[in-house]
Amino acid sequence: MTKSEHYDVMVVGAGMVGAAIACALGLKGIRVAVFDRALPSAFKPNQLPDLRVSALSYASGQILKNLGAWPYMETMRMCPYRRMAVWEKLYSPVGKELDKRPNQIIFNAADIRHEQLGFIVENRVTQLGLLKRLEDIESVSVFAPATIESMNLRGEKPEVTLQDGNVFTADLLIGADGAQSRVREQANIRLDTREYEQQCLVATVEIEGGLQDITWQAFTATGPEAFLPMADVDGKSYASIVWYNLPENVHKLMKLPDSEFLEELSTTFPKELPPLIKLHERGSFPLARRHAMNYFANGVVLAGDAAHTINPLAGQGVNLGFQDVAWLAEILTDAYHAGRSLGSKKVLSRYEKARRRDNQLMMSTMDAFYLAFSNSNVPLKVLRNLALGIAGKSRPAVKEVMKYAMGISGRQAELAKSS
Repeated sequence: MTKSEHYDVMVVGAGMVGAAIACALGLKGIRVAVFDRALPSAFKPNQLPDLRVSALSYASGQILKNLGAWPYMETMRMCPYRRMAVWEKLYSPVGKELDKRPNQIIFNAADIRHEQLGFIVENRVTQLGLLKRLEDIESVSVFAPATIESMNLRGEKPEVTLQDGNVFTADLLIGADGAQSRVREQANIRLDTREYEQQCLVATVEIEGGLQDITWQAFTATGPEAFLPMADVDGKSYASIVWYNLPENVHKLMKLPDSEFLEELSTTFPKELPPLIKLHERGSFPLARRHAMNYFANGVVLAGDAAHTINPLAGQGVNLGFQDVAWLAEILTDAYHAGRSLGSKKVLSRYEKARRRDNQLMMSTMDAFYLAFSNSNVPLKVLRNLALGIAGKSRPAVKEVMKYAMGISGRQAELAKSS
């Protein structure tokens, strides 16, 4: 027998951003329904690390702590990183990489009296922590696995019909369903899209040398080469390798046998790369910048990748998503307790005003890095390396960049502040 039910808010997508929004609103007594096609598999301590990981900033960690998901995540696994190094590869006239790096910048959490800059966490661990927290919140209902048959966004209230015939309505529908957002499409919200000339290859490898606490990124003419430390599993150490390159090169790398791929990694990547023992998994994806022309329509609002995808150069994508969560939850909670309609233009425009400018700034900054470091123009190369060298020697500048990347400078939503 089918049913019809009304909620204050419906969220499409139970990923990291969608689950976090549901937590934030549910903790304030707002009735939320969450829909997703599937939930992640249960965590097993001896399972090898997932391919999909994120560098959670300090601010994202605070949001997850304030939501109560962090303790569940800690029972699984995560890897703190305390230092981050950035430089451009420089070569001698004969093509040998230079050992000395006057252009290297090292960010150290100790310089701003923090224990770490952030944490490298598997996306599934973050999502599972949030979903576990949702089990304790009575005002939130999770419908998964569930297939949405149709959405009606033209009526007075957004309406969602599932494949089983059940119908749900709400004052507001939140699209947290990723870059290929169906909610965004149904709401007729257009995208500003830009495809990059590089692709991204990610790999999970077992390494020698034990657990590391530094992440680094070396810029090259074909794209950055990056290293992200991951938590140990059964006494073995792992890392996530991120390799940006031209599409034809990525295609060749993906086709190499495991042993040849590891050899190519060891030969090409900087000397800081630990000895590689085994390739666990690899994958690749194209790079694109997408930004919704509007963050909301009638009774609909977008968050996370549904609203914006960014060049993953500095790993800020998920952190922007969690900032969306913090501001959207604060604005909706204020409206709810003031008795205002959650789907009204006045309420949702406050959210867009709070987030669009900051998201655009981060996207433009990443674009500037991409354009500057993927250019072989000699004067530009000299200029950018001089800038890196000068910046690396300016401790006040380094500290400000760290605070910006950690999400602890400028305006902060209450959810992102230390409790």
